[in-house]
Amino acid sequence: MVTFDAAVVQTATAFGDGSREENIASAYRYAEEAARRGAAIACFPETFPGAWRMPVTWTPLQALREIAREAGTYIVGGYAEPLRMDEGSRCYNTVALIGPDGKDVGFYRRTTPAHAPWIYKGGDYWDFDWVPASELPVFETDLGKIGLLICSEVYAPELARILALKGAELILIPTGVMPSTTRLFDTWRTLTWARAIENLAYTAICSNITSRGEQGLAMICSPEGIVLESREEGVHIGPVDVARVRWLREEQDRLTDDPEPWGTKPGALRDWRRRAVLDANPVLTQVQDPPLSFAEVSQSTSREIDQRSPHL
Repeated sequence: MVTFDAAVVQTATAFGDGSREENIASAYRYAEEAARRGAAIACFPETFPGAWRMPVTWTPLQALREIAREAGTYIVGGYAEPLRMDEGSRCYNTVALIGPDGKDVGFYRRTTPAHAPWIYKGGDYWDFDWVPASELPVFETDLGKIGLLICSEVYAPELARILALKGAELILIPTGVMPSTTRLFDTWRTLTWARAIENLAYTAICSNITSRGEQGLAMICSPEGIVLESREEGVHIGPVDVARVRWLREEQDRLTDDPEPWGTKPGALRDWRRRAVLDANPVLTQVQDPPLSFAEVSQSTSREIDQRSPHL
């Protein structure tokens, strides 16, 4: 499948007593709506449907599997994943990608920043001892190659670049809270599209709505434009054209008759590189001359990344 509809779900997220049952019930309803409206994949926000706070004694993984199977769509859901269930305090911040058959496609566990985000310990929403992971996987699906990041990792360009060089065509970045009143709103919005432009990939984000009347940020971006943007709670659906991404990655920038056949610089992952940057950051990739196709570059790059740093 090279074109499909994706849903970014901006959830009305519950906290406190009864939130586990309420959020899982909401996840079923949101997924059913996304599937009914034709979405092939539905992305929930960071750590939705939970758990969020210590002691973490459960995960929604089995529920997410059932939701995906009943809806017949890919589901992306998040939760605090305890290293030891009997302890329930030290946790990964985990995003699960579940297939429409209800089987696990894969997991991403937040890797940055180097120190624990302050918001995960003793905050109004999260309260657990965050443990950073180290792997940056890309998942092969019938929708294309999917990469995952979490929340403010949109500010780390290396992460999205590594996923793209490993072949990711859609990068989903479920976000915690993004009220439109925060001073970070404009930069967050800008970087979501920037990650799509510079990596010739689609990016998508969505956030939890934590109180009545609050607004968040849901977006789907292509390398050539903002496909969808909403601040409202609910299921927001937009098209993803993986065939266009593959075409842009294989094309070469050149003079053309007006109007140009593209709205961004094609071939960027293959051609627009500086040797000094690569030498200083060898994990990113190697440049080969003559230039290979992007598919060949991606295959060799993924091998090199894994060889140089087996945890990425």
